Amino acid sequence: MPRWNNAAGVVVARDVDFFWDIGSTNSYFALHLVRPIVARHGARLISHPFNLGYVFRAQAYVLMDEPPAKLSHRFVDLRRWAERYRLPFRMPDAFPIKTSRVLRGALAMRRIGKEWPYIDAVFQAYWEQNDASIADYAGLHPIVRRMGVDPAEFEALSESEPVRKKLIAETQGGMARGVFGAPTFFVGDEMFWGKDRMEFLEAALATPSP
Repeated sequence: MPRWNNAAGVVVARDVDFFWDIGSTNSYFALHLVRPIVARHGARLISHPFNLGYVFRAQAYVLMDEPPAKLSHRFVDLRRWAERYRLPFRMPDAFPIKTSRVLRGALAMRRIGKEWPYIDAVFQAYWEQNDASIADYAGLHPIVRRMGVDPAEFEALSESEPVRKKLIAETQGGMARGVFGAPTFFVGDEMFWGKDRMEFLEAALATPSP
């Protein structure tokens, strides 16, 4: 597994920054596809919750205003990806949903030490189990309770000023790096957008840092 020497001569693993939103279909697939690549290269996957709703408003982009023919084909294409990678994906009945509570919840669970199990659980709930209730805390409470986290503590932390500011910082920080959608990955300064850029991402991981 490749590891490279930094300027101080210390052997370090490569980082892969992952900007995601629970409301992004392609983030669901990317979450599953990137992990084997990261594991093969001994890299570290870094989560960056990214508020797509905020970004779309800033860009004056409305997802469901795309041409009907494009939207119809998108659903066909998603089914193909699910079949190709044998993932239990299904298009939820309620789409899109408000995602800010889920995103802040990930940052709250980071402080509790359970960010990745939480991320897996919310993606599974929405994109596999058709559970749009996760848009609200009432729907997130059973998920965190199963992880041994007190729902009231989780909600209070998610609504806290530091977590709110952290989501803003993650989103604006991504935009400052050129992120315009999700999923977006970085290996160093090199950006890869979309679930279908894994071949290029892996090639970047296989290349030693300068």
